[in-house]
Amino acid sequence: MHDAPGTRDQIWERRTELPLFYASLIFLTGFAVSVLAFRVHPLWRDIGLALVALTWLCFLVDYLARLVLSGMRPLHFVRLHWLDTLIVMLPLLRPLRMVRVHDAIQARSDHPRRGLYGRVMSYAGLSAGLLGFSGALGVYHFERRAPGATIRTFGDAVWWVCETLTTVGYGDMAPVTPAGRIIAACLMAGGLALLGAVTGSFSSWMLQVFRRQDEAEPPGN
Repeated sequence: MHDAPGTRDQIWERRTELPLFYASLIFLTGFAVSVLAFRVHPLWRDIGLALVALTWLCFLVDYLARLVLSGMRPLHFVRLHWLDTLIVMLPLLRPLRMVRVHDAIQARSDHPRRGLYGRVMSYAGLSAGLLGFSGALGVYHFERRAPGATIRTFGDAVWWVCETLTTVGYGDMAPVTPAGRIIAACLMAGGLALLGAVTGSFSSWMLQVFRRQDEAEPPGN
């Protein structure tokens, strides 16, 4: 399948989106190994950190290549691609690019794209799962040894992430470190955005169904 017309940086982005998505899964795996296997053997932690460093280098090379191919000034490129800049700084946020990844997969397959509402639901579900797992790893990493922390195990971190993403917030657990609170703020914003996307899409779908039923009914009924 030939690439659609576009600028050099757009063609580069289309060609590297899927490989970088797989790299992001390797990054997440390496980070999970380095965080969860820290008590098993130092070798596992070193392997995980090596995977993290290697895949982060791939993200950095991709970002610099897109900057050069765009022909923009660095500050203008950073302002225009603020999400990509944030993801390079915090690779755990890469699940936020799930929309583009899904579109890239659909473009390379022979199956037609699903409807708008189904796509929004799938985006939200996949993004919530990956973002929640990344957030749980990050919070557990920074909170497990902090004085006065209430998040001591990975299970605690997963439970806290579920509370945060669903905007429940029981208050039984809360991060106490600066890094943990930054992750919490990102998860709160992500949870609100995902909840709004799902709620809005479902409401629009219901209204569309009711409108079609009304149009299908004969006059006078």
